Amino acid sequence: MEKSSRMRFSVRLALAVLSLVLLTECSRAPVPTSPPQRSERAANVVMLALSLRNTNYRFGGKNPMGGIDCSGLVTYVFKHAIGMRLSGNAAMLAQQGRKVSRNRIRPGDLVFFNTRGRPYSHVGIYIGNHEFIHAPNSRGVVRIDKLTNPYYAARFESARTVLD
Repeated sequence: MEKSSRMRFSVRLALAVLSLVLLTECSRAPVPTSPPQRSERAANVVMLALSLRNTNYRFGGKNPMGGIDCSGLVTYVFKHAIGMRLSGNAAMLAQQGRKVSRNRIRPGDLVFFNTRGRPYSHVGIYIGNHEFIHAPNSRGVVRIDKLTNPYYAARFESARTVLD
């Protein structure tokens, strides 16, 4: 083989080896992952909220072990389901996120009611099918109710999303 042919062969061989090394290294590199989609985060919120069904109510309660109130349910679920820190009572939560029209509420959205004669005195988490989960009062436990229930339908104030 003449000298120029050997040189071209060596260059091609070197390029082939370099390509193989780069290909191997690139396949070991971590694949960038996109953040979880809204639907995945909403599903996590709803699933954790549903797992807290029948938890005892306690005014001011923020932890299911000792009892939980409506805003405690929301803040606990969002923190533990998707790592989102929300804070405050129902009225303060009503200032967070983006307003959603009643006909566009999606699972994981917050629903607000006037149950004590003052705006935004109660909050729940919408779970789909016109239902929401909430911690209603000191005589009860975390439960599911329908937005179409006459009591809640008459007291519905707004819905907000913190997921988009």
